[in-house]
Amino acid sequence: MENRRAIEWSEAAWLNPPEGVLADGNDLLVSAREGSDFWRTTSYGFVHDDGHALLTDFPVDTAIEVGFVAAFDELYDQAGVLIRVDEENWIKAGVEFTDGAPQLGAVVTRGVSDWSMAPVPDWAGREVTIRVSRSGDAVTVRARVEDEPWRMVRLAPLDPSAEAAAGPICCAPTRSGLTVRFTSYAVTDADAGLH
Repeated sequence: MENRRAIEWSEAAWLNPPEGVLADGNDLLVSAREGSDFWRTTSYGFVHDDGHALLTDFPVDTAIEVGFVAAFDELYDQAGVLIRVDEENWIKAGVEFTDGAPQLGAVVTRGVSDWSMAPVPDWAGREVTIRVSRSGDAVTVRARVEDEPWRMVRLAPLDPSAEAAAGPICCAPTRSGLTVRFTSYAVTDADAGLH
């Protein structure tokens, strides 16, 4: 892609610093705090705004890509990308372990959260890349495992005037001991089209 640039881990800032962070070559190992999550109200009745996200500016006409190893085996273990405007307006997309398998999904929050997901059992233990592309009044979420083709995950609204940040996210809502290996963090041009 044109204008693709790796983002150094040290360039971005933590929203809710995790329990531990360790550089391992070019990778970053992030240990999530037990009970960490992002969610607002819907169905469960609670608000969580304490997941771990390493954020950088996300202006219109750019895309952020985050790579990680989807090595999850406990309920709601998750990693991916967070796009954040504020505590009531954000999008998270990635892989989450639920119903006994990794699920590719997204949560779009505009005051309250929604959640969509689809099982990707063959992605377990493999390197996944989530790409969020901001163009006009929308964010397009795509994902792929290793070098397989990109899959469309979600098209969601995002006010073009909103100041947003985006970057790697991980959460461990139900347990301690989750460490996620992040393998890449990059910025590039927004996708030219939806299809």
